[in-house]
Amino acid sequence: MEHKERLPVYYSDYLQLGKILSAQQPESAKEGVKADDEMLFIIIHQTYELWFKQILHELGIVRGIFNQPNIHNNAPDIYNSVHRLKRICGIMEVAIFQMGVLETMTPLDFLDFRDLLRPASGFQSIQFKMIEATLGLNYEHRYGKAYYMSQLTPEDINKVKGAEQEKSLLVLINDWLERMPFVTNVAYWEDTTDCHFWKKYRTAYANSLSEAELQNLKIFDSIFIDDAAYPEGRSFSANASRNALFIMLYRDQPLLQLPYELLNTLLEIDESLSMWRHRHIHLVQRTIGKRVGTGGSTGAEYLRGAADSHYIFKELSELTSFLLPRNQLPQLPEALINDLSYRK
Repeated sequence: MEHKERLPVYYSDYLQLGKILSAQQPESAKEGVKADDEMLFIIIHQTYELWFKQILHELGIVRGIFNQPNIHNNAPDIYNSVHRLKRICGIMEVAIFQMGVLETMTPLDFLDFRDLLRPASGFQSIQFKMIEATLGLNYEHRYGKAYYMSQLTPEDINKVKGAEQEKSLLVLINDWLERMPFVTNVAYWEDTTDCHFWKKYRTAYANSLSEAELQNLKIFDSIFIDDAAYPEGRSFSANASRNALFIMLYRDQPLLQLPYELLNTLLEIDESLSMWRHRHIHLVQRTIGKRVGTGGSTGAEYLRGAADSHYIFKELSELTSFLLPRNQLPQLPEALINDLSYRK
């Protein structure tokens, strides 16, 4: 079979620079208004959208991995997932730093063209809404639900709803955690029918609490002991919460190191998104004060409400309330230690 010779690849053609570099069309120029900083404003937001596209690409790969029925804790897939989630953290670091470049535009510079943008708004970024939905932010938990999709076109509404209907990463991580047999496998424990490990752990945990912390026991029991009292509305099931805490407690075991890195990186993503939102709040306050957003939102007030409520993996972060020092952890059965190690 004759091999077809590939044509040489040219830099600007490969990157589609003709399209990208002609995609900045300031509204001020169309109106004959002098607004020198509108170019910066456009490029910053276009760059954000490119980064959002990359984040969705990475999340799509990770979701594909966790859609599998079984994933070994030491499999390349787990490493690949951690690697890609850490890349998202790196992208968010750039996104936060990039806000500083936008802050070189003064309030007066922005007012030169701001009114020409109405009703366009960053609130109409469907990619960012899709990132939140893909990670696991449910519509019911969104701040300002009535306004959430009111400014979008029907086509974009369908895209966001499509992302919301897919299994989110949060749901997939819950399913993955539920399948872990660390405290339910009869091969490890003499008694798995009565929360044997967790009752033993509860005793050690109770002994570690100060008098002011004793109320934590009631929460501990509802999450880890009494399934009938499990709090309603939690995103992670009782078994998933138990296994997540187990991973955090025994993360030094070789087979749990990657799962721990995975959970910790999810918390880093939440933290990065929060930092980006709060940096955005300060930018908006500094630039427009108490004025409403160009899309009709309450501006900084809306952003603050979203920042305070849009924590996707907060249930994982809350598990740190129930940690114990290593020297107080219950000793694991030898069979389980062997299976969590690389020993044969």
